[in-house]
Amino acid sequence: MALRACGFIVFRRLVGCNPPPGTIEYLLLQTSYGEHHWTPPKGHVDPGEDDLTTALRETKEEAGLGAEHLQLIDGFVQELRYEVRGRPKEVLYWLAELRNPETAVTLSNEHQDYRWAPLEEACNLAGYRDLQQTLRAAHRHLEARQD
Repeated sequence: MALRACGFIVFRRLVGCNPPPGTIEYLLLQTSYGEHHWTPPKGHVDPGEDDLTTALRETKEEAGLGAEHLQLIDGFVQELRYEVRGRPKEVLYWLAELRNPETAVTLSNEHQDYRWAPLEEACNLAGYRDLQQTLRAAHRHLEARQD
């Protein structure tokens, strides 16, 4: 049985002159354990909990951002499959916009830092190829919605 985790790729749109209007930044959290990797907020599904509820709970726990702060973006969900310490793991990510780009992030003790980053910087921080592909897919989805 694979471990299952769920989370959100959280983004915000910056307005104003500097950076240019419409700039999109993605939220990545740096773990306070292991290799201190960067990841969107996510966590394991609790018994009896549905996937989307898990994503909301974990995003609230890890970043202090609840359903009241987020707007779910229709039509995007991405599944990643990989191994962690020899065990299969599945991670589902939905895409959610931060309603107010000024909303503060509040980290749990599971993370030591966070960063809002444009796509390429976010991909560099993410490190893992499948997560980079997921971030790029999210960005393409947002661009397609603007057309």
